[in-house]
Amino acid sequence: MSNDRFHLAIISPEKIVFEGEATLLTLPGKSGSFTILAHHAPIVASLKAGALVYKTDEAEHTLEVKSGFIEMSHNDVSVCIA
Repeated sequence: MSNDRFHLAIISPEKIVFEGEATLLTLPGKSGSFTILAHHAPIVASLKAGALVYKTDEAEHTLEVKSGFIEMSHNDVSVCIA
């Protein structure tokens, strides 16, 4: 994995939405929108309704989410969405 990338898994109750390397992730946090980059400090946060945006080498992707949570540790990000 390159220094500017992190492992991202986005999971809904129905399926794995995305699993792979990403360079940027912007989320609708309960306390406001925030962005995750590679080597971000460990974090656990809840999400509110809004746009989740992630970038890969190929493209930028946007998902509308209703709620969820995120956990990042050791350059590994898990996002559970509804």
